[in-house]
Amino acid sequence: MPDTAPSKPSVLFVCVHNAGRSQMAAGWLTHLAADRIEVRSAGSAPADQVNPVAVEAMREVGVDITAEQPKVLTVDAVEASDVVITMGCGDACPIFPGKRYEDWKLDDPAGRGIDAVRAIRDDIRLRVEKLLSELLPG
Repeated sequence: MPDTAPSKPSVLFVCVHNAGRSQMAAGWLTHLAADRIEVRSAGSAPADQVNPVAVEAMREVGVDITAEQPKVLTVDAVEASDVVITMGCGDACPIFPGKRYEDWKLDDPAGRGIDAVRAIRDDIRLRVEKLLSELLPG
């Protein structure tokens, strides 16, 4: 019998450094979707490491992003994704017809203290939960 199961939706989170917002969003979606969505993140000018304050803020809520590394945004990553969420990367993200694009206006956690990063983390969680309910209704 042929496999007629639809492929999993895929989401790409993009910010400039792929060190804070996009890593937290990818961490939330991976945690909340539990394998039902393919999750990617990338940056237009990746940093050399994930923001340690973002790592700590996510650890506080039981989401481990310590193994993540900032990755450079590629055309292939955009092409392979159904939904592309940008977070302040401007025009660096290539646009392809048929993709769903959203731009999430979020403060950059770079250089911010844990209290500010917690607020960004919690804002991202609400947005990720909404996205999840749209991609996997029911």
